[in-house]
Amino acid sequence: MSEFTKPRIMAVANQKGGVGKTTTTINLAAALARLGQNVLIVDLDPQGNASTGLGIDPDRRAMSTYDLLIEGKSASEIVVPTEVQGVLIAPATTDLSSADIELVANERRSFLLKDGLSDPAIDRFELDYILIDCPPSLNLLTVNAMVAADSILIPLQSEFFALEGLSQLMLTIREIRQAANPGLRIEGVLLTMHDNRNRLAQQVERDARDTLGELVFTTIVPRNVRVSEAPSFAIPVIDYDPQSKGSLAYQALADEIIARYQGMTAAPIEA
Repeated sequence: MSEFTKPRIMAVANQKGGVGKTTTTINLAAALARLGQNVLIVDLDPQGNASTGLGIDPDRRAMSTYDLLIEGKSASEIVVPTEVQGVLIAPATTDLSSADIELVANERRSFLLKDGLSDPAIDRFELDYILIDCPPSLNLLTVNAMVAADSILIPLQSEFFALEGLSQLMLTIREIRQAANPGLRIEGVLLTMHDNRNRLAQQVERDARDTLGELVFTTIVPRNVRVSEAPSFAIPVIDYDPQSKGSLAYQALADEIIARYQGMTAAPIEA
């Protein structure tokens, strides 16, 4: 990075589980890092899969995103390096499971992540991107991510009823825009686990592009066994098998995102 500017904050969110949120967060971060970008992953899922998937053992999680939200720590205090050059992580623990209950009486309960990421101390990492791995629900953790983010990246599995599941997420995003973050945009919808030999997957893609237009990324992440295997080795698929179809897809996604920002901002949500 030649000249430091504030990082772009992107929440990876979908209230439906198993659509590839964590896989996308890890591999997009690694792909962006390969392009010379400095990336911080904020693991906001109590399952901590992004932390585990990058080899952050529990004994390296003395402080976590729980401390950021509940104890008022800044992100700079809890960040740890990963084995992927250019990628840092603010890890998560199961303590996050109780965050909704513990925060309910806090008047700034929806702004705590934004506050933590706004600490000037984080500037020393000279970040280009912050990717927030959200839990599979529209709870207070996801709301914090949306309030803190510039944009939302939505992984969408190529399966029946995929588009129907987006309606509540879109409604929540609009409510966040109206109440707390008017600049929030949709970065894009990413089709994941796609099998182009399957007629249903082809139909989901057509429906998504017909309904959402340019919000759907050109890049499609195929169903790929190498993507599934990589987390067991605690590395991104880009390092596990750089030439696999899944790896090439995430590299293409990183290219697409950077190209968008070179020429235009992310597409806004309809009012």
